[in-house]
Amino acid sequence: MVLRNIQGITKPAILRLARRGGETRGMLKIFLENVIIDVVTYNEHASHKTVTSMNVAYALKRQGRTLYGFSC
Repeated sequence: MVLRNIQGITKPAILRLARRGGETRGMLKIFLENVIIDVVTYNEHASHKTVTSMNVAYALKRQGRTLYGFSC
């Protein structure tokens, strides 16, 4: 009986509940904060005042999320 109930909990159902609970919003905020910290670090190191797309590509690559279409 319990096994059948557990199998009824699908991945889309979990995602719907997570979205409703605001979990996705919180995780997105943490992800963006980490990326922005890295982007600012790259920008400060290069003594630039303007953030470029390459700064973002390098920051994402540093976190293991390669952004294809940019030669880093």
